[in-house]
Amino acid sequence: MNMPKTTSEQTVLQSRTVERLITGVATSDGAGVKLTRVLTQDLQQRLDPFLMLDAFGSDKPDEYIAGFPDHPHRGFETITYMLAGRMLHRDSAGHEGLLESGGVQWMTAGQGVIHSEIPQQEEGVMEGFQLWLNLPGRDKMKPPWYRDFKAGDLPKFITTQGARVTVIAGQSHGTTGAVTRDVTEALYLDLHLPSGTSFDQALPTGHHAFVYVYRGEVSISGKAVPPQRMAILANDAHADGVVLEASTDAKLLLISGKPLRAPIVQYGPFVMNTQEEIRQAFSDYRDGRLGER
Repeated sequence: MNMPKTTSEQTVLQSRTVERLITGVATSDGAGVKLTRVLTQDLQQRLDPFLMLDAFGSDKPDEYIAGFPDHPHRGFETITYMLAGRMLHRDSAGHEGLLESGGVQWMTAGQGVIHSEIPQQEEGVMEGFQLWLNLPGRDKMKPPWYRDFKAGDLPKFITTQGARVTVIAGQSHGTTGAVTRDVTEALYLDLHLPSGTSFDQALPTGHHAFVYVYRGEVSISGKAVPPQRMAILANDAHADGVVLEASTDAKLLLISGKPLRAPIVQYGPFVMNTQEEIRQAFSDYRDGRLGER
């Protein structure tokens, strides 16, 4: 098991500010799973390379039990982070994995995959997040890839102030995450901050970044970010990172990445660079060519 290590503080000289707060949209997906769409399609250019963030969480089985039966994807990556619950993944590339509490499932759809995500519980809490990360045009038709990470496999550390950090992707305070991406340079942190503590994270100036608070409340440059809110961080040329201050015990996601600055054309489960590529994806799916091995 990967035990958290204690690390020294990383100092940010000037923190980014909050550009705006976003309230997610309640919706359902799959076979009726209730969720909140936090990063919606109208924010894709602003938060490029990220395409979507869904937060799901319920202790009512009828709000999650049917799960997400077989459905296709092409052109991007999905990262599912499970806070609580058990979900079984199967796909047309032959991958299968059980995603459990504290674990991560990282799937690159690439040229196409058909997969299902079905809860493996009949009661209790199911809670977590799914993030969509775009692929550069040259990689949109690469072969599918899949990896499961158990909770104990994810790199973790504790700051001297007592902040507990899980590094899902990228690098933080000298700790490299479970996954790294050379093009988008994605950073994905789960932060647990005790009341009265702060956490500094360096961020490259040109990268887009946002915070989603799922427990408690944090403050960024004097702006309070309440629970179930996303804070889009301003792209301040003078800021070298972000400083997060917890006024209560808080749990949050910090996500950033290097924008691809390419056209984003999405239709349902396909995200490409042109309308023609979208038409081709539908044609391939209709004719049984998408997801074939």
